[in-house]
Amino acid sequence: MSVRLQDKYNNEITKNLTEKFSYKNIMKIPRLEKVVINMGVGEAVKDSKKIDSAASELASITGQKPIITKSKKANASFKLREGMPIGVKVTLRRKKMYEFIDRFINIALPRVRDFRGINASSFDGNGNYAMGLKEQFVFPEIEYDNVDSARGMDIIFVTSAKTDDEAKELLKGFDFPFISE
Repeated sequence: MSVRLQDKYNNEITKNLTEKFSYKNIMKIPRLEKVVINMGVGEAVKDSKKIDSAASELASITGQKPIITKSKKANASFKLREGMPIGVKVTLRRKKMYEFIDRFINIALPRVRDFRGINASSFDGNGNYAMGLKEQFVFPEIEYDNVDSARGMDIIFVTSAKTDDEAKELLKGFDFPFISE
């Protein structure tokens, strides 16, 4: 079964990008490579059960088991020892990536409080887009009653684009609601 956004990329977005940037080779057309979702859990220093709840929430949002990230250095002012679990991370590719992006754009973003669009200047200079969410409640998979605290997350869309303009046009093709400048 094919994913709706993948069909849109193959049929519409590639043609539009080729016309706008006049690519000679189809392999030069930018594409989404992966989506990385990070959730930092600073409270895990005091209570290790917070990591498990964050991991189960991220797993229900993405449909994939997250990796638990550990601290690289000790920091006495934060009572942090080397190797302590302090966050969770998921990397989505292919079908799960397209399904997540579809749910994110059409369901989660409209549920963000006071949403007017996403910032168009959050590109890193190499064609990747990063954004943050303040709370995980915008995803319908999260049940409000079962959550112990609101946690934010960082979402990074990694593309094969060489410039930010190419990446922005690619993401606009997927109907990312950028704020008009």
